[in-house]
Amino acid sequence: MEDLVARALAEDAGAGDVTTEATVPADARARALITQKAPGVVFGLDVAEQTFRQLDPSIAFERMVEEGRWREGGPVLGIEGSARAILTGERTALNFLQRLSGVATAAARHVRAVEGTGARILDTRKTTPGLRALEKAAVAAGGGTNHRAGLYDAVLIKENHAAIAGGVDEAVRRAREAAPGLPLEAEARTLDEVEEALAAGARWILLDNMSPAQLREAVVRVAGRAELEASGGVTLEALPDIARTGVDFISVGAITHSAPALDLSLILEPLP
Repeated sequence: MEDLVARALAEDAGAGDVTTEATVPADARARALITQKAPGVVFGLDVAEQTFRQLDPSIAFERMVEEGRWREGGPVLGIEGSARAILTGERTALNFLQRLSGVATAAARHVRAVEGTGARILDTRKTTPGLRALEKAAVAAGGGTNHRAGLYDAVLIKENHAAIAGGVDEAVRRAREAAPGLPLEAEARTLDEVEEALAAGARWILLDNMSPAQLREAVVRVAGRAELEASGGVTLEALPDIARTGVDFISVGAITHSAPALDLSLILEPLP
């Protein structure tokens, strides 16, 4: 996180915050308050605080919210320290906090939509480059479940892998031989491919772009022999129908790649 914040500050401040340095005395101190202005889930206070701390190691914070809890709005974080540090770090800190809170809020909305069905919401690898660990932490804070972190910690055999390997059977065999200790999932686009994945020994099957009727049929055919994940074109409005088909997981790329920022503001007041 420290390196990420340092790069973000370097991107924004560059050789220096010329406006702040020209208008604010070096010894000026200030108090600031970050406020949540829309309903949602706040997440990312650690990285926001790290942003200000890199500019003023002695800066003080007062957290006024529990991360991961849905709230309608209100005070989030009190800050007291160098006025220059607060002004220079404001935009970078808010960028991190609004982005991560937006992801947590999107995850929470999707989790709420499937309550009572037993289905769990999964994230994907459709994350902002460099922010994956933070965005996946935000998904978890919103009640979602993290899928694989990257290409290294699980096997997911998709149609192109199977085509090059010579079929799902052969792709599964090669993957189990190469990475016997990793979770293995195989993609299926049709009910026939579901049967093929089962026969190949897959115990987690991704049902790609299937209708609710197809998903229900897949659940019946699999009969508990594998965990089933619905994926592809999932919208918040369609979630309840998908969840009621009986699948175990629903993966939703939108909770990271299309999450709107949560509306937060920072108001500063000078200290004598």
